[in-house]
Amino acid sequence: MLNVIKIAARNLRRYQRRTILTSALITLGVVAVLLFISITGSFKSMMVGQITDSMIGHLQIHRKGYLASIDNLPLNRNLDQKQVAKVKEVLSGVDAVESFSMRIKLGAMFSNFTETTNIRLNAVIPEQEVKTVPLLSDRIIEGQKKDVLLQKGEILIPELIAKGMKVKMEDSVVLVANNKDGSVNGKTFVVSGVLEGISGPGGRDGVIHLDDAKELLRINGVEISEIAVRLKNMADLPRVFSRLKNELISVTNKEGNPVFEVHTWEGLSPFYNIARMIDLMTFFIKIMLVAIVLVSIMNVMIMAVYERINEIGTIAAIGTLPGKIMALFVTEGFLLGVLGTAVGTVISLISIAAINAAKLTFDFGRQSNLVLAPTIGAGDVITIVLIVIGIAVAASLQPAFKAARMDPITALRHV
Repeated sequence: MLNVIKIAARNLRRYQRRTILTSALITLGVVAVLLFISITGSFKSMMVGQITDSMIGHLQIHRKGYLASIDNLPLNRNLDQKQVAKVKEVLSGVDAVESFSMRIKLGAMFSNFTETTNIRLNAVIPEQEVKTVPLLSDRIIEGQKKDVLLQKGEILIPELIAKGMKVKMEDSVVLVANNKDGSVNGKTFVVSGVLEGISGPGGRDGVIHLDDAKELLRINGVEISEIAVRLKNMADLPRVFSRLKNELISVTNKEGNPVFEVHTWEGLSPFYNIARMIDLMTFFIKIMLVAIVLVSIMNVMIMAVYERINEIGTIAAIGTLPGKIMALFVTEGFLLGVLGTAVGTVISLISIAAINAAKLTFDFGRQSNLVLAPTIGAGDVITIVLIVIGIAVAASLQPAFKAARMDPITALRHV
């Protein structure tokens, strides 16, 4: 086998121009794919981080059926004290959980004593909320960003309402809401901040203290609409989701129906579709790489067989077995794939390091001066390397098979 490799390498050196051009084409494809994966992966991670760390969390736990009717913000599907205690017990047993935040979601009428409009509200415990969604404070575009998100009697309002109703900092406003029994109650709040308007669920929500919501809705005891969960490591999401789902789904009511439902951020945010599009684009880029390697290697090997018919006839005539001839051409394709992949991988890693060193910035919505930090995992690099080498070998099989089946006499007569 070692002799086959030596002969294959010598043959590649004999046709240097063709070898260099083919390897350069493979290198270009590898560089394009690895850079695309690293940059889009960085953008995807940044986008997911903005969504999960500013409003949703990594996971959310609700009472069964709540999410299906969430547009109505139903108060009759809140978790009660016993159910909340069960969720806390389960979460405390999961080491991967960093924090969780209990929320009451409600709809209300918002008045500045001159005009009235409707508003969606997240009632939270500030200390829990800032640990679970640490970027929420960064969404405050007006108002002092304090260590504590807000105090009792304060409200953070969405930018759309602030502009539309000309509400300013320290203004007094009134919230009027119906509790689950249908009675109406109102409460005065002081505007302590304005939240940046963003797309998706939560983009138009205001924030108040959980105790204020209980007073506004005349809630006695514990009632929670959802529990948002933050993990220590996003990579643990599938494992933790599976565990929480198994442990909580086993809890049933008197009718034998599940009490809880668990959802990841993927099922809660429309931005997941954008993330899937990025993955789909990456897949098609890989397909293009496969096509480039396949066409270039096949073309080179077919030409190699055609130009070396006499040579093939000679080595066949002196007793070289068809398997050896086939192995010779397959090895040439393999070496071309290895050469192009090795050079492409080195160039890609150097380029990624250079981009990180340059600290290039870009804007995303209202986020400005975000640093482009492309990264690529060893798994992605190994996958691309194996794909390219595998396709290079596969593309060599047909020309190699053709060379192995040549009749020596016919080959020697070829001009």
